[in-house]
Amino acid sequence: MNEKVEEAVSTLDLPAASRRRLLTGAGLFSASLAAGTLLSACSPDKQASAAGAFGNFPETPKWKFTFVNHVTTNPFFTPTQYGMEDAATLLGLEKPQWTGSQNSIVGEMVNALNTAISAKSDGLAVAVVDKDAFRAPVDQALDAGIPVVSYNADGARGDPGTNRLAYIGQGLYESGYALGQRALQTVSSGDVAGFIATPGALNIQPRIDGAQAAFKESGKPVTFTPVATNADVTKGLSIIDAYALGHANLSGMLAVDAGSTASIGQVAKKYNMRSKSLKVAGGFDLIPESLTGIKEGSLDYTIDQQPYMQGFLPVLFLYFYKLSGGLIAPSETNTGLLFVTKDNVTPYQNTKTRYEGSTTDKVLVPRNGPIAHE
Repeated sequence: MNEKVEEAVSTLDLPAASRRRLLTGAGLFSASLAAGTLLSACSPDKQASAAGAFGNFPETPKWKFTFVNHVTTNPFFTPTQYGMEDAATLLGLEKPQWTGSQNSIVGEMVNALNTAISAKSDGLAVAVVDKDAFRAPVDQALDAGIPVVSYNADGARGDPGTNRLAYIGQGLYESGYALGQRALQTVSSGDVAGFIATPGALNIQPRIDGAQAAFKESGKPVTFTPVATNADVTKGLSIIDAYALGHANLSGMLAVDAGSTASIGQVAKKYNMRSKSLKVAGGFDLIPESLTGIKEGSLDYTIDQQPYMQGFLPVLFLYFYKLSGGLIAPSETNTGLLFVTKDNVTPYQNTKTRYEGSTTDKVLVPRNGPIAHE
């Protein structure tokens, strides 16, 4: 470990045991703080430059990591790709490879994973959207000495589906449960539809399971019905439209994927449902149509899960694992659950940043005023 890093860590106001965890990379706090400490310990003449030089670390090969994704062209993952590229530039690595399937075809993802293993990728980040299909190839990668983390999706609840080193992404079941709990603040009875684009897909199925559990555990006379839409947003919109027409007295419409969330807002606006029986409408992610729906009032809220960090952090974790010979292990990392409502939606609409995927420009976003807290 770099002497400056050890000195910086030793001066932290932490118990000795906490400092030891920091130095060995155990736990979310330790890995995140270790990354920050290493970067801050860089001497001025060796800090990152505009040319992409990296900080006060030993010289390494220009490692190249591979991300295997289930919907490679989906705009949700635009900031994820910016995040992985920015982390690689910071550390002086090759630009990571972005591969997988455009339409959540698991066989295509497994083929892409196997190709990366055969090509001796320096590290792998995999969206584990199936609880069985990735077990063998991930084990093969680990046996070959290739570190593997999962991101965005991580098998089934209670079973990560692979022996990956860590998961970086939202707590999926927990976020779905929170979605249901939030709706229950407004809905005390009636019918609530929960729309899901691809039932069984492990990036969103845990969310619908969590929402359903929240309604069941509430004991309120609410009937929650999961409804399959479609990965094709246009087809999904038609399904939600037809469902709304056939269920005119819905008390709530929720969704667990970006496309279905935006479609809920469009349908609610089309049929003026908010002035009728529809008490709550909400879902996930930050696509422009959903943000507009919140601003206009056809949606109540959407949940931000920090897709940029789902690209940035896997690169950091894989880098530190290889840099330390495995002593700094990747940490289980929940990238967050933030409700975006009418009260805080404006900055999402008015600010163009790489961190939300709304521009390619590298910009500093100034922020003034107090930080909201509860």
